[in-house]
Amino acid sequence: MASIKTERLLLRPASINDVADLHDIFSNPDAMAFWSTPPHVSLAETEAWVATTMSIDPREGEDFVVECCGQVIGKVGLYQFPEIGFILNPNSWGRGYAREALTALIDRAFLVHRLPSIDADVDPRNEASLGLLQRLGFQVVGHALRTWNVEGVWCDSVYLRLMRPDSKVS
Repeated sequence: MASIKTERLLLRPASINDVADLHDIFSNPDAMAFWSTPPHVSLAETEAWVATTMSIDPREGEDFVVECCGQVIGKVGLYQFPEIGFILNPNSWGRGYAREALTALIDRAFLVHRLPSIDADVDPRNEASLGLLQRLGFQVVGHALRTWNVEGVWCDSVYLRLMRPDSKVS
């Protein structure tokens, strides 16, 4: 899997050396507030997550660690084509990093992988992510109740889709 360089960021494949930095994110309740799993309790959980990310079949998806100034600040990816996902360390929120990383990822998904569309499943309480995706051109295509159970709490979903610019709408 190739790396992607943007103006301020490096999106690159995960390595086992990223476990501690990613654990800082995946154990953070604010970062994980709208994730489909509870915050990681142990480093072993994050290590297993990184191992899973590293083993993604490139024909089925790809996940990238996001670095800024040599520091891991999050992850973006299409864990399973065509669904997009992203998470950033809260100390890097509000600086445009998510938009910059997602724009590069979307470009790659359409140009390299030739995906006809990209989908997102977002908790409706996650207004920041919903707004960002809509600013990137994603359109709401559906809603569902009680789609994720995270530590005994049911969460709903808003489904969004971004069509490849040159794709035909049927």
